[in-house]
Amino acid sequence: MEAEMDEIIAGLKNATLEKSSERALPLLKQLSDAETNLCDKYDIKNDLLELLQLPDAGVQIQVARCIAEVAKTEHQRTKFSKEDIIRRLTELLQSPAAQNGGNATDRAALELATQICRALGNICYANDEARNIIKELGADERFFALLDYDVDTDDEDREQFVRVRCGLISNYLLGSDEIAERAVELKLIDRLERILTRCLCDVDRHEELLLSILPPLSILTEQISDLYFAPSLNKTIAQILAKCTNPDIAESCLALLHYEAQNDDVKLLLAEEGLCETIYQLLEKYKTFANTDEARVLMKLACDLIVLILTGDKSMHYLYSTPLLKCMEDWLDSSDVELLTTGVLALGNFARTDSHCIHMVENKIMHKLLAILAKNNGTEHQMTLQHALLSTLKNLVIPKPNKAAVIEAGLVDIILPMLEIHQAPVVFKLLGTLRMTVDGQENLASQLLQNEKLVKQLVHWSQTSEFTGVLGESLRLMAWLIKHAYQQRDSSAKAAMDDTGLRKFVAIEGAVASMVGMLASTHLVMQNEALIALSILTTLYHSKAASESNTLDELLVQADVGAKLAEQITLNGESMTKELVENLQTFVKLLRSSSDALVAHLRQHNIEELLKTIPSLVEYCTL
Repeated sequence: MEAEMDEIIAGLKNATLEKSSERALPLLKQLSDAETNLCDKYDIKNDLLELLQLPDAGVQIQVARCIAEVAKTEHQRTKFSKEDIIRRLTELLQSPAAQNGGNATDRAALELATQICRALGNICYANDEARNIIKELGADERFFALLDYDVDTDDEDREQFVRVRCGLISNYLLGSDEIAERAVELKLIDRLERILTRCLCDVDRHEELLLSILPPLSILTEQISDLYFAPSLNKTIAQILAKCTNPDIAESCLALLHYEAQNDDVKLLLAEEGLCETIYQLLEKYKTFANTDEARVLMKLACDLIVLILTGDKSMHYLYSTPLLKCMEDWLDSSDVELLTTGVLALGNFARTDSHCIHMVENKIMHKLLAILAKNNGTEHQMTLQHALLSTLKNLVIPKPNKAAVIEAGLVDIILPMLEIHQAPVVFKLLGTLRMTVDGQENLASQLLQNEKLVKQLVHWSQTSEFTGVLGESLRLMAWLIKHAYQQRDSSAKAAMDDTGLRKFVAIEGAVASMVGMLASTHLVMQNEALIALSILTTLYHSKAASESNTLDELLVQADVGAKLAEQITLNGESMTKELVENLQTFVKLLRSSSDALVAHLRQHNIEELLKTIPSLVEYCTL
């Protein structure tokens, strides 16, 4: 085979010297049809460049085809990454329409344009050297101008031209941000939009054209951050999605719209275009066919776009008054977990205002969510669905009018078994949901504070979790339980004070140490919550017998409360709010009236002097 290739190359070189089109044509065809890697050891770039100079369209077509084939290997791509060959190919590259007076369908012109696109496309594949030459020559302007040729893809030759035209553009655009930005300046997006708009009249008939036109748009969004299309283009893409039946086109449209919908204005535009309802109808129509991995990926992409659009405030408010709300509620009854999860997430996004949350509770949507969670609250159930349910329920329980209804419906009893789950995203939402639920609910806070399993688990997570969200929520929930359980006692001074929950809390190993450690949090809100919780504990225990008071004092010393206070003041003194400073003063004052050991501990860490360094305290004193 090598001997035969040697003979072909030798013959080609002779034909080049003789400038013989007749001798060159069969040899070029043989080269094009040979195995690609057989040409790697030969340097035929200059010979092919010479042949390209011949005024013979047939030879030019075969040379371009030959270059396209041999440039499939990296070795040959390097050899053809030269200005002279790229310049000559570009000179010959014209729109078939331009070569034939506008509307003629000369097949030779079309074939030449097709083969040159293949040649240049393969040369610049994963080849920045060639791309830079193209950019410097301004050859990309000719590439993009090819899009002005209105192609009827019913013709097989034109179908190939459509594919390779955009293949060349795609391979070129993948080079760098600078190349992509230049393409935008050269109005590439406008040209692509015009073609997409033409396709709207019959989307299924123009499948091949759409499959070639959409990838360059995707590449541009990948290469240029914050590239947002004109509203007209986003509308066109949404309309193509609504009309198409080809899954590849649908996937491309969804991916583009998903990127574009990162922008809130685009979210509103797509909401007003009815895209979410369109996606709902398409998924309802085709859900029974979603039984392959590819179909499931497409379904998830579509579902994710609905949820993403609903994350915008304006788009969410707009869609709340449309049929989409009922559509998403209907998906709560779906047997398809993807649709069910989307319904839950969508309702969670609707539940971002008090009025929406109250409406959902009044209309028993909350009961549906709780029923779903009750069936999916174990370690064996799907984490994504659990996370979605807890996120939505957390939103629903935030408005004060909803808390009693949600508690009465059994929220706490349903989610407490989820303490067995140790997947950080679920735990994070679980703790946040509980924290929102106990806000202002003194009886519930007291009950949970007496739940030894819960508190022990919170202490464990607060000391061992590698996920900062879980660590923070564990600490905050403990602090909130103390605060809200104490509020009940404080608000009924005449009643006998039942401090069972607080006593149980102090008795659990590491509980007090966790609250002390919270003083050194990087978040001022958490520092303040820790001060309130510790002040409540100290107040309660100092009202008891000396032995009980000493128990807490010992735990505070063991937890190195002085060092934590010193760290808090040193690192955050200048940024402390008035409320935080006042709570800090209150806590330190309580500690001063504690045991001798605790007072000595504070003195050891110079707390009194450090307090004087807090700017806001100095300001209060000098006013």
